[in-house]
Amino acid sequence: MQEFRQLANRLADEAGQIVRQHFRTAFDVESKADASPVTIADRAVEKRLREIIEKERPEDGIFGEEFGIKKSQNGLTWVLDPIDGTKSFVIGRPTFGTLIALCEDNAPVLGIIDQPILKERWLGAKGSPTVFNGAPVKTRSCKKLSQACVSSTTPAMFSKTGPVYEKFEHGAKMMSWGADCYAYGLLANGYCDIVVEANLSPYDFAALVPVIEGAGGKICDWRGNPLTLQSEGNVIALGDPALWGEVSKILK
Repeated sequence: MQEFRQLANRLADEAGQIVRQHFRTAFDVESKADASPVTIADRAVEKRLREIIEKERPEDGIFGEEFGIKKSQNGLTWVLDPIDGTKSFVIGRPTFGTLIALCEDNAPVLGIIDQPILKERWLGAKGSPTVFNGAPVKTRSCKKLSQACVSSTTPAMFSKTGPVYEKFEHGAKMMSWGADCYAYGLLANGYCDIVVEANLSPYDFAALVPVIEGAGGKICDWRGNPLTLQSEGNVIALGDPALWGEVSKILK
């Protein structure tokens, strides 16, 4: 695992150098087939990370947001989201992040959330405590939804789920919007209690799993199942696993 940690950190370093070159500069924003935005930075980051992985670990698979899937020959797959939160990146708000995960047989075993402008990095690995800029972090205790601070990216992602986010918004202490992957890092550090999202892709959530679990939290799909590359993309993260009993009733 130490070898993989070193490579993942190197990948994040490379991504950060590219992102910082483009942040708050003039660049074109294109719309992909699903109407989501993409920039030169998204593509340049993923291209560079794929080059490194293919050179150093040619048998590993790659699952990237921008350039698709290279099948694994050994059961290991790197999952890449070069800029999670492209809208935030486009408007110059540093709450986006680069997500880098390593999956073994489709299950995430290592993950990085990297915010290259603020120079904040979370690294989680199966069986080890999550670290934030090298120091261990832990989620905070919160036993009741009424005491919880909840975060999510946008109400639009819940368009096909029924009134889920409304129940969190009305039942929680407060609800905040728009932090993308950065919210999961804040949960790992004990600053919020729940992140609930829908319709995510594997590159949106794979890196989050080791980070949240290594900080003492729970992250799963809305049925309580572990997240894998085959998961449907409805995700709930809890700083305190004791919240699951109450929260699961809403998600049903």
